[in-house]
Amino acid sequence: MLRPLVSEFLGTALLLAVVIGSGIMGERLAAGNIAVALLGNTLATGAALAVLITIFGPLSGAHFNPAVTLAFAWRREIGWPLAGTYVLLQLIGAIAGVWAAHLMFAEPVLQISAKLRSGPAQGFSEFVATFGLLGTIFGCLRFRPDFVPMAVGLYITSAYWFTASTSFANPAVTIARAMSDTFAGIAPASTLLFILGQLAAVAVAAPFFGWLFKQDVPT
Repeated sequence: MLRPLVSEFLGTALLLAVVIGSGIMGERLAAGNIAVALLGNTLATGAALAVLITIFGPLSGAHFNPAVTLAFAWRREIGWPLAGTYVLLQLIGAIAGVWAAHLMFAEPVLQISAKLRSGPAQGFSEFVATFGLLGTIFGCLRFRPDFVPMAVGLYITSAYWFTASTSFANPAVTIARAMSDTFAGIAPASTLLFILGQLAAVAVAAPFFGWLFKQDVPT
């Protein structure tokens, strides 16, 4: 039981180290070109997700995301007590990953982001991003389980660019990124809107994709 818990903590921490670290590196090297900085941030995050899900998936399911954990709990594929423990470790791991990135780039460890990401379009973007992420996961689990790591990495890579919010799609990521006043940060005042969009997507996606991808019973 300990190994799945460690996997959720470590996987989420590494994910946030990639998100924040690649954002800092991209911004430093892009010479003011935000598109180039975002591209670097995007490619690093998508690639890391594919790797992290591949190596930690057999241990914990590689959720790294309270929205994913809650969706699995909603579908009764994971018990609520274990889901609560996963969510707690994801939150702690996400914050640890942010701090690790700050240390790697000689940034102050403790920060608060000043980057506002507000407005209904941002909240709706997070709904769309999270809904699509859950659809990707559940669709692959139904038809191509071996492709989940690559599919999630590819989906998040694309969602960085087709959503106005750059696809956080993860409450733990959202909270942790509020603790980094760097390229990938989000002001604390904006986090509630994002998390509400993400949780609304869970409430819709869990039953919808459960119906859509339901295994047919032979008649």
